[in-house]
Amino acid sequence: MSTLRDLAEEHTQLRPADIDHLHRIAGDWQLLSDLSFADLLLWVPVDGDGTFLCVAQVRPTTAPTAYQDDQVGRIIGGPEVAHLEVAYRQGRIWREGDPVWYGDVPARHEAVPVRLRTTDGEHGEVIAVVGRDTNLSTARTPSQLELNYLTTADDLAQMIADGTFPPPRHQGETTSAPRVGDGLVRLDASGKVTYASPNAQSAYRRLGYASHLVGEDLAALHRRLAADPLEGTDAANGVLAALRGEAPPRREIDARGATMLTRALPLMPAGVPIGALVLVRDVTEVRRRDRALMTKDATIREIHHRVKNNLQTVAALLRLQARRVAMPEARVALEESVRRVASIALVHETLSLSSDEAVEFDGIVDRVASAATEVAATESTVRMRRQGSFGVLPAEIATSLVMVLNELLLNAVEHGFPADEAAAPAGLDGTDAAGGGGTAPAGAAGPGEPAPAVVPSASATTEMPAPEVVVSVHRFRKMLHVSVADNGRGLPPDFDAERGGNLGLQIVRALVTGELRGTIELRNSASGGTEAMLVVPLSRGA
Repeated sequence: MSTLRDLAEEHTQLRPADIDHLHRIAGDWQLLSDLSFADLLLWVPVDGDGTFLCVAQVRPTTAPTAYQDDQVGRIIGGPEVAHLEVAYRQGRIWREGDPVWYGDVPARHEAVPVRLRTTDGEHGEVIAVVGRDTNLSTARTPSQLELNYLTTADDLAQMIADGTFPPPRHQGETTSAPRVGDGLVRLDASGKVTYASPNAQSAYRRLGYASHLVGEDLAALHRRLAADPLEGTDAANGVLAALRGEAPPRREIDARGATMLTRALPLMPAGVPIGALVLVRDVTEVRRRDRALMTKDATIREIHHRVKNNLQTVAALLRLQARRVAMPEARVALEESVRRVASIALVHETLSLSSDEAVEFDGIVDRVASAATEVAATESTVRMRRQGSFGVLPAEIATSLVMVLNELLLNAVEHGFPADEAAAPAGLDGTDAAGGGGTAPAGAAGPGEPAPAVVPSASATTEMPAPEVVVSVHRFRKMLHVSVADNGRGLPPDFDAERGGNLGLQIVRALVTGELRGTIELRNSASGGTEAMLVVPLSRGA
């Protein structure tokens, strides 16, 4: 099904500002539909041929619909559009005519012109028509609630015809709002309550007001009820702003352990302020669950923070032990363990700052890649470069993947560019982020400390290419494809990709095929050097 914008751009000459206004109406007209007990259909004239196109539809939640089938995309003309033509050409609300039948359903037609006010506040031209079609098959007993609903609906319909409804949305304001059935309060021009629905009365009773609302000054009542004086003042000012013809943002009131969400709308048919409509909703349980989730999130972040601290302590102990060991092989093994522990700590540090169990992985990769160049036992300055973005990864993938990339980067730097090879001259470039997934080495920055800068190489001034390691990544069909490639001396001829390699490569294969449930391939690159290809499913069930 095409969207409102698609249909309008394809069949009409409406300007972008006109279409934006129609979007605002379609985003806020459930209120009018519920108050009217009627379906609302948004009709736009098709260029010059006397027909109208339906670009949006909403059904009421307070009454049966007049249309069982969706009307969006339907084009009508002839006698069917007589009421739409009157509203569009004459710029007035059309309410004449006898009921019409849709199959076995009798319906009453109304047509409301839609205007977009000019920048100087004057009435603009009619750009569309809202059809208000009421199902008449269900007999209704007029009640105070229904009469107030219909009266308020007529006021809002006139405001659509004036171009003053819906009001502009405030920056950053949530789209959630109380509905008509949650609770409705109608105010006169002085701010006194003239009607309160039973649900609205119940919502105020939870805040501690047991008397009837009719006759009360609602702004003053909000000041008295709110547990926080500042909160009560904001809620009261919202009501007063609506009475002045403004559209204040949604407000919440807390009192006696209950929370109520309020939305105040000015009622200004024909530009005359006659009062305000206040929608209220008891959101006590919703806020209670929100607070519980916030507490849970804070607890999880604290756990990650403590795990990170413990891992840093373990890394520090291993580093201290490495300095006291006389055997070079033992010292190297301990230093490698430090780097592996620190890489895991880096993920937990990021999780401790996040509001969910996912991390922005690029920053982790860049920091670990910087550390890999510092630990390499080579005289060359190796340039690290990342192509593509890892994006946000779940914690269970990030923890294993950072260890895998760390080992691959260290192997690329240490074995691809051994110390006995001539060093290529290098200079500062500063254009590329460090790529890859190494971990903080012994003596390098740990989690929470600034990472050492990656010094990229300039153009080689000798025949040998400047040492470089490139980490490439892209996502395809819920799979993460990662390549770690260097332009070093490549794999030895007798290298066994399945069984060969040091402890680091054994860890890599175990993590990729086990924890990550992916695949890895080590091979010599066609352009020289070594390339490791990883394919990791982003879904644990994959």
